[in-house]
Amino acid sequence: MEIIPFDKRIGFIWYNGEFVEWQNATTHVLNHGLHYGSCVFEGLRVYGEKIYKLEQHTDRLFFSAQRMGIDVPYSKDELNDAQEKTIKKMNIKYGYVRPVIWRGSEMMAISAQKNKINVAVATWEWPSYFSKEDRLKGISLQTAVWKRPPPDCIPTDTKAAGLYMICTLSKHEAEKNGYTDALMLDYKGRISESTGSNIFLVINGEIHTPTPDCFLNGITRQAVIKIAKKEGIKVIERDIYPNEIAKAEEIFLTGSAVEVTPVGKIDDQTFKVGDITTKISSLYMKEVDPNYKDS
Repeated sequence: MEIIPFDKRIGFIWYNGEFVEWQNATTHVLNHGLHYGSCVFEGLRVYGEKIYKLEQHTDRLFFSAQRMGIDVPYSKDELNDAQEKTIKKMNIKYGYVRPVIWRGSEMMAISAQKNKINVAVATWEWPSYFSKEDRLKGISLQTAVWKRPPPDCIPTDTKAAGLYMICTLSKHEAEKNGYTDALMLDYKGRISESTGSNIFLVINGEIHTPTPDCFLNGITRQAVIKIAKKEGIKVIERDIYPNEIAKAEEIFLTGSAVEVTPVGKIDDQTFKVGDITTKISSLYMKEVDPNYKDS
């Protein structure tokens, strides 16, 4: 199937308060978001024409903006309404929503006190992040060279564009070596996450997951922890080091884009797609999608 480049697609994007034709939703090449990373964003899923946890994502978007010193020119209610209207205008039933906020091009320097704050919302059909084959057998991860920075060096609790540079570098290297994604360690050498998803290890029937002290405490992560605890599965948040990977019977990732995705391999270690991963994935999909049925 031909993949249409994102700048060539047809439709509409909500841009600073009005709908603009997709290919006309542009910004100047000298905008501050591009040159200095003054940009925050979110990623949301649409299931059956309904945006999952819209308010929580918008709350996080505004928190990220505040941490970056960005005064959003719209209220949370206005931005929620914009996202709802955008999926309706684009007739999205199962897809992805990307709200983004960035500083414009009025000044071109590190200081950006006079730059206009721009806000856009785009959405597109997107049934699954990974292929069906990858999800059935589990994706593969290669441990990255780049590490998550400490929280006193960069706002690690935000979904800011600049934080993803090392993710792109790590994922490209992993793909070059035949892996699906990369496993990111943090500045202390602890397991943190993948390039864009939280990670969980099943050890002796219990779920272990890193404490989110230098990476995002994902909204899907929080939902999965709640589901597991409701099912009576013990969830332990703690420091996890790479040598503990060998103890895991199952490993899975969580995120708005990846949903619940099993991991079948990390470097040269392999793992099964086990009962706990399968159960959590099924329960999560039933929560987010009223039309979901186990295959």
